[in-house]
Amino acid sequence: MTFDLLALQLFTGLALGSIYVLFAIGLSLIFGMLTVVNFAHGAFFMVGAYVGLFVLMLGGNFWLALVITPLTVGIIGLIVERFLVRPLYGRGIDYPLLLTFGLSYIMVELVRIAFGKTGYPFDTPELLQGAVNIGIGYFPLYRLFVLGAAAAVLIALWLFLERTSFGLIIRAGARDPQIVRVLGVDVSRVWLVVFGIGTGIAGLAGVLAAPLQGVIPEMGSTILAEAFVVTVVGGMGSIGGAVIAGLLVGVVVSMTSLFAPEMAKVSIFALMAIVLLVRPQGFFGRAGLMS
Repeated sequence: MTFDLLALQLFTGLALGSIYVLFAIGLSLIFGMLTVVNFAHGAFFMVGAYVGLFVLMLGGNFWLALVITPLTVGIIGLIVERFLVRPLYGRGIDYPLLLTFGLSYIMVELVRIAFGKTGYPFDTPELLQGAVNIGIGYFPLYRLFVLGAAAAVLIALWLFLERTSFGLIIRAGARDPQIVRVLGVDVSRVWLVVFGIGTGIAGLAGVLAAPLQGVIPEMGSTILAEAFVVTVVGGMGSIGGAVIAGLLVGVVVSMTSLFAPEMAKVSIFALMAIVLLVRPQGFFGRAGLMS
């Protein structure tokens, strides 16, 4: 066991964590603003992978898929929020939860009908194939790209939330939607945009993850469970917490895979248990948020 091997495994964990981060920030954004536990988020992730695959089947390329996928999945999210989720606001947290839980099954079955039950490979774009020397050894170029793409999305989201007037409205609405209404802002429009952004980022995560794991209808179920661990560890509704926890979970899984591969998945939930025992609200969560 050498330092270089450990360092390469750390980078592998950060690349995996980047997928968790992209998936979890959408989940956290929706919960933080709408107080909706979106159980269909994994299905949006899966749909993103299939939209990217469909673009490739039509003769497009990976870069075109990166543009079309979040836009397409985001539009689907807008439709879901407007016509399915919005009528349930004010009825308690259970109603949207049950709705999105059922919606996830419907989306998976529709994909099975359209594409079949078997999975598809998703080739790494030619420009990003191979490995590069990062000083401690050779590391897959595509995984470095995923790290960079996640960082770019996080920076863009931060600038949007912190440096634009609409981002200010989103942050104010997350703290006190009633005050925002009094100021004459159409909160329902803000919620619509937030849901669309959250699901669009999930779709982008799906197409980025596709070359790493392939495309199957059930791919959203596994990452949904892991993403809920990320959001709980980071703090429900905290975007910053989702970033820190996502990277941490990726590193924990990667390092556990190196020393005890059979414990890799268990390590995620062990980490969550430890964090909840020490800090029940997560790293950046507010105490009593769910009460």
